[in-house]
Amino acid sequence: MASWLTRNVRVLSAVSFLQDAASELLYPLLPIYLTAVLGAPASVVGAIEGAAEGAASLTKLAVGPLGDRFSKRPLIATGYGMAALGKIIIAVAAAWPGVLAGRVVDRLGKGIRGAPRDALLVDGVDKSLRGRVFGFHRTMDTLGAVVGPLLGLIGYELLDHHIAPLLYIAIVPAVLSVLLVVLVREPRRAVPSAKRQPIFRGVRELPRRYWRVTAVLVGFGIVNFPDALLLLRLNEIGFGVVEVILAYVGYNLVYALGSFPAGVLADRLPRSVVFGFGLIFFAVGYIGLGMTTDPLAAWLLIAAYGMFTACTDGVGKAWISSLVGGDRQATAQGVFQGASGFAVLAAGLWAGLLWGGDGRLPLLISGIAGACFAVILLVPTALRRFR
Repeated sequence: MASWLTRNVRVLSAVSFLQDAASELLYPLLPIYLTAVLGAPASVVGAIEGAAEGAASLTKLAVGPLGDRFSKRPLIATGYGMAALGKIIIAVAAAWPGVLAGRVVDRLGKGIRGAPRDALLVDGVDKSLRGRVFGFHRTMDTLGAVVGPLLGLIGYELLDHHIAPLLYIAIVPAVLSVLLVVLVREPRRAVPSAKRQPIFRGVRELPRRYWRVTAVLVGFGIVNFPDALLLLRLNEIGFGVVEVILAYVGYNLVYALGSFPAGVLADRLPRSVVFGFGLIFFAVGYIGLGMTTDPLAAWLLIAAYGMFTACTDGVGKAWISSLVGGDRQATAQGVFQGASGFAVLAAGLWAGLLWGGDGRLPLLISGIAGACFAVILLVPTALRRFR
C-alpha cells in the first residue's frame, strides 16, 4: 500500500464521503423546500445560507488552535455529530426558523471538524506526498457530492416530488459517518501546560511565508462567490430544476475525478503553479458563464469550473500544510479555511447586490480578477525558471 494512504486517510475519506452524500442530498432541494413547502421568501433562503457559512467560518478560526492544543479525534467526532444533529433538526422543522437552526448547527459542526481532520490526514505523511493525501480526500468527499444529489433526484421522482421524506433519508449516512470516526487513530503527544503555552499563541507564531500565501489565497476568495449563484445563472440561461441538479452533479463529478491527479501534480510541480492553472479554469468558467446564453456551452463551462475546484481545493490545503510544522497544522488550516470562508461570504454579498437580472456583471468582474490572480501566481514562477 502507498506510504501516504494511511489508515486515517482511508477512514476520514470514507467519513467525508458519507457526510457529504447526506449534505448534498439536501443542498439542491432545500431552497425549493423552504420556498414551496414552508412558504419562506427568497430573502430568507439567502439569509439562512449566509448565517450558516458565517458560523462555519468563525468556528474554523477558533477551533484551529484548539486542535493543536488538545486531542483532535474528539473535535472531529463532535463536528460530524453536530452535522448529523443539524440534519435531524431540519427534518423535523415545521417552519423556516427550524431550518435556520438546523443549518447553523450543521455548519458549526463543519467548522469544528475541518482543521483537526486536515491535520490528522497528514500526520506522519511526508510533505512531498501531501498533495496526494488531500487530492484523494477531496475525491472521496466530492464523490459524496455526486451520489447525494443523484439520490435526492431519484427520491424526488419516486416520492412524487415530496421533499420532506428525503430530509429523513439524509440522516442515515450522516449518522454512519459519525460512527466511523471511532476507527480514527491519533498518536499520544505530550501537551504543554496552559501557563507555558497559551491556546492562541500558535496563531502569532505562524511563519511569514504562511501569511503571504494565505493573503493571496484569501484575497482571491473575495471574488469566488458561492456556487448557489452559479446555479442561479444556469436557471437564468434556461436550465430547469432537474437540469440544474444534473449540472451540479456534473460539476462535482469533474471535481472528484480531477482532484487526485491535481494532487499528484502538486507533489511534482510547485503548488503555486497547479493552483494558478486552476485559476485559469476559474476565469474561463466565470467569464464564459457571464457571456453565454447557450445551454451546451454552459455545460462545458460548468465542467471547466469543476477543474478549477479540483486544482485548488485540496492543492491549497496541501500548500498551506507544507508551510508549517507538525505542531501547527490545525492552527494553520483553521485560520486559512476560516478566513477563506469569510472571503467567500463577502463575495456572495457583493455579487448578490450586483446580480441584477442575469448576473453577467459580477461573473465578468470575478472572472477577470481570477485571471489576474493566476498571473500573480504563474508569472513569478515562469520568470525564475528562465533566469
